[in-house]
Amino acid sequence: MEGKLKLLGSLWFFFILSWVMAQSPPIPEINQEELIERLFPIQDEEMDYESVYEMLLQLYLNPININFADSETLQSTYLLSPTQINNLIQYRQVNGPLISLYELQAIPGFDLETIEKLLPFVIIESSPQKTKRFIERLKSEEQSYFLFRHRKVWENRRGFLPPDTSRNGTLSTRYLGDPNDLYLRFRVQHSRDFSIGFTMDKDAGEQFIWDRKTARFGFNFLSYHFTRYEVGKWKTISIGDFQASFGQGLVFGAGYSLGKGAETVPIVKRNTNGIIPYTASMEFGFFRGIGTTYSHKNWLFSLIASNTSRDGRGSVSLDSLENEFNHINSFNQSGLHRTPSEISTKRQFREYNLGTNIQYLHRSGKFNSGINYLMTKFDRSWIRDPRPYNHFEFAGQINQIGSIYSNFSWKNFLFFGESGISKSGGMGSVFGFISSLNPKIDFSLLWRKYDRDFHSFYGNSFSEGTRPINEQGTYLGLEIRPAKQWKVNGYFDFFRFPWLKYRLYAPSSGHEMLLRLAFSPRKDLRAFIQIREEQKDRNLSDSGEPSLPYRVTTLKKLNGLISLEYNIYKNLFWRSRILFSRVNDQFAITRGFMVLQDLNFKKERWKITGRFALFDTDNYDTRIYAFENNVLWTFSIPAFSGQGQRYYLLGEFDLNPKITAYLRFAKTSYTDRESIGTGLQTIEGTGITETTFLIRYFLNR
Repeated sequence: MEGKLKLLGSLWFFFILSWVMAQSPPIPEINQEELIERLFPIQDEEMDYESVYEMLLQLYLNPININFADSETLQSTYLLSPTQINNLIQYRQVNGPLISLYELQAIPGFDLETIEKLLPFVIIESSPQKTKRFIERLKSEEQSYFLFRHRKVWENRRGFLPPDTSRNGTLSTRYLGDPNDLYLRFRVQHSRDFSIGFTMDKDAGEQFIWDRKTARFGFNFLSYHFTRYEVGKWKTISIGDFQASFGQGLVFGAGYSLGKGAETVPIVKRNTNGIIPYTASMEFGFFRGIGTTYSHKNWLFSLIASNTSRDGRGSVSLDSLENEFNHINSFNQSGLHRTPSEISTKRQFREYNLGTNIQYLHRSGKFNSGINYLMTKFDRSWIRDPRPYNHFEFAGQINQIGSIYSNFSWKNFLFFGESGISKSGGMGSVFGFISSLNPKIDFSLLWRKYDRDFHSFYGNSFSEGTRPINEQGTYLGLEIRPAKQWKVNGYFDFFRFPWLKYRLYAPSSGHEMLLRLAFSPRKDLRAFIQIREEQKDRNLSDSGEPSLPYRVTTLKKLNGLISLEYNIYKNLFWRSRILFSRVNDQFAITRGFMVLQDLNFKKERWKITGRFALFDTDNYDTRIYAFENNVLWTFSIPAFSGQGQRYYLLGEFDLNPKITAYLRFAKTSYTDRESIGTGLQTIEGTGITETTFLIRYFLNR
């Protein structure tokens, strides 16, 4: 009885509060730096950071209707623990839909810090019904804009210099285009209603040319989409370029994977985000065609049909009857078309995809389960150059893969798993859970096993490698909040590769662990220290001396970070960091070091961000990655090796409500070399200077 009275009192208080302060508190802007710090992996040279950032950005630009979200959708924010998700769902079941975001304070386990982080990503709507016609909503949508970006490296790379003449009179290869990197985007979107847009891109060195023969039409790459949400029983209708995310990513992985980072507990679970518009400028990893999701009672039915071109190289072979046939030798995923050789790979093959997902959602919002199927067909057979490491890789013209997955929320536990099989007979499985052991401790466990002949072209489930193949592993993550000001994060991941890998001549194993201790006595002061250790095997470098072939060695890497952040004034932010690395192999111990200072000042319509950094590393193995602020919706996390200094200055200015302009100047100067880069990217000099200019124009402001 006493509990019920407290609940009624809380509801009455928040009803009065919401009546006084309107239905929703001010929605803060997304803190891009904090988002990156929490969710992104640290120092992973194999990761496509730009694609990951673009995917996360699009998810967060579509706020969740917190009155209708199930446990799967709520978990996709990576902000709520299983206990908080369970409490929110129970609160809605008992008290009905929330009438104000202020009401979140009445839910057990929701403190002010959690609510502040959650506010940019959620909305309150009593029903998903739309009051205006689609055309009217489209014309008046505030989130309707054009965006143009120009980027350039000012030092001359070898690829832009006049060609050399060899002894036999032939000219050396050079880039055909200019050094300007151009990017144009148009987008009009409304959360959970519609998204329409296109993206065009020209990389440095590519020609801005209209040439049908080589499929270049001004910009080198064009991506486009038209997506509607909640049209009758059609939950999603997407035409053009899109991605798909269902289950744990064994079949449909949406082209991105958060990997292992400072957020050690929730990132182990992939989320069913369904069909999502593709808006990045990467020229692979997406479907082009139509994707739909139909809703019937507690069931969702999705269909994917795609027909797109792929870059690559082919060759001619003789069959057993000495007949010639063309086949695919390799695919080009760089998206670069700067030289005649690179242009010759453009749109050489066709890829067809036909896939489906059937999903059941329990009315409680605590359970869902589904099946995935995807058939991928190329217009000719893919035959790789025979190498021991790729003996079990896909070969042929058609691949099929299917899987079944489930997610179940029970008390303070969130269980999830998916298991699949490809046409080759290879299997892949991932199972795990996330738990709030008590209000101060969260824990996650994940086990995965991917056979050496498990083939998934669009899968991106949790793994140490870049693809779910030839891997077994177990991950344990932990987060402890012993006091309000303190937080401890850690994980340990053990993995092994039963078969050979590229540049690794033997089956191998390794582990990775991280420990992060954060202290924040006040909202304007934050400090943390982080240590990450990784142990892996790799091939011994060829020394040129007679030795046994196919030798491997164990490499141990240690990376550390010490950070202190302070808001000196309301509009002045200061950050100091020390980053260090150490690599130990059987021959030597090498080290790296970096110290940086950031300042951020904003006032009314303008904002300035700057950094100065010094770095000193013994070699490329001890390179140090450091996230940098960049122009709007542009991601930057460069690696630094050798000796030198790095500085940049970023300015942002709101000319008026319709126009915002950004300008960034960045320079790296080296003291240990006379040239930078290799091949056509070589710069004869000790410095590299880059500028980036971006302007965004809103149509309806």
